[in-house]
Amino acid sequence: MTPMEATKSKRGRHRNVLPRDRTFVLTVILAVIAVILYAVLVPVHAAIYGAPVAVTMALALAAVGAPLVSLWYPNLAVILFTVSAVLFPLMVSREASVSAPWPWSVPMLIAFVVVVATVTFRRGWRPGLIQFALGSAAGVIAAIMQPSIPSGNSLIVTTSIVAGIYLIALLLAGRLRLGEELTRERANTAQEQSRRELVEERTRIARELHDVVAHSMSLIQVQASTARYRVPGLAPDAVSEFDDIAASARGALTEMRRILGVLRTEDQTAELAPHYGIEEVPTLVETTRRAGAAVSLDHAVSGDVSTATQLAIYRITQEALSNALRHSPGSPISVSLSADDTDVTLVVRNAYDTEATEVPGGHGLRGMQERAMLLDGSCVAGPDAEGLWTVTARMPRHPNASLEGTP
Repeated sequence: MTPMEATKSKRGRHRNVLPRDRTFVLTVILAVIAVILYAVLVPVHAAIYGAPVAVTMALALAAVGAPLVSLWYPNLAVILFTVSAVLFPLMVSREASVSAPWPWSVPMLIAFVVVVATVTFRRGWRPGLIQFALGSAAGVIAAIMQPSIPSGNSLIVTTSIVAGIYLIALLLAGRLRLGEELTRERANTAQEQSRRELVEERTRIARELHDVVAHSMSLIQVQASTARYRVPGLAPDAVSEFDDIAASARGALTEMRRILGVLRTEDQTAELAPHYGIEEVPTLVETTRRAGAAVSLDHAVSGDVSTATQLAIYRITQEALSNALRHSPGSPISVSLSADDTDVTLVVRNAYDTEATEVPGGHGLRGMQERAMLLDGSCVAGPDAEGLWTVTARMPRHPNASLEGTP
């Protein structure tokens, strides 16, 4: 968060001490108080203080309406109440003020308390202090302009009461803001706890993968590599087969290390660069042939292709070949790679038993589709018009920059 954003955030907390539902309740309460104060203030100043009725009604509306206005326009509310607080005492004659409090009548004192409390509670200590100072200054100005009217006791009482209310409102506002900050901190703590648990779970998975899979693959690789030395008289074809097994195990171990690097984010940097691409597809096909499958390859991709697309093409080809070997052993498989100016297309076809209870699909197909969709591409699988199971993947040569490295 930048310093400017932090400043705006602090100001926002002063403007929004209450949630919206509580703001509505506060608005209703202030409206009720304004109506009651208006119904009392106008008759009191008109009858007891002898102020003109029309002027009294206008000034009373400004005084009692200031708390409501402060919810949206605090500066205007300060101006409205200060003007009414200055003019009200000046309209009172000396005879009328002798028998009643001056320069603050009881309804005006209540209005002063309400506006200071509202401004402080909603807008913070500085606007509330300004309203308190200007309102108190209005009483002092009236006393200076009417020196013949006794006003000392009234000013002292009014200032003391309003100062106490100002401090109470300040404490309440601070308490509410502290509660909101604690709520936010609890939410942040819960989020951090969730992230920490996720990291711990990833570390546990990495440990299990290392202990179970990586160790087993290492054992397979060692056994296949040393078979020619441990078993005398192996035929050349068997030696070649064991070498292929060892090579596959080494490749799987390399992939496993990369996966462990992604999972163990707390103690090592993940190796995110793709290891395989379109150029390795012929090697993949050749490895499948050595496993006994009849695989044909039509490779016609040239030019620049993003590393993310290349890795996705390789993985989808790998999964499609695995599905063909698993679900249709012995059937011929054809792999076709083509490209135009914008897209790369992969087509893998093989025969399958239509009466089999299990057909290619499941999690492997879902993984291929998700990998293609992450690059704004597509991958569909199903029987074609000739009855062959066909996997067709189409992906852009250069996906959006934000998608690079996603697969």
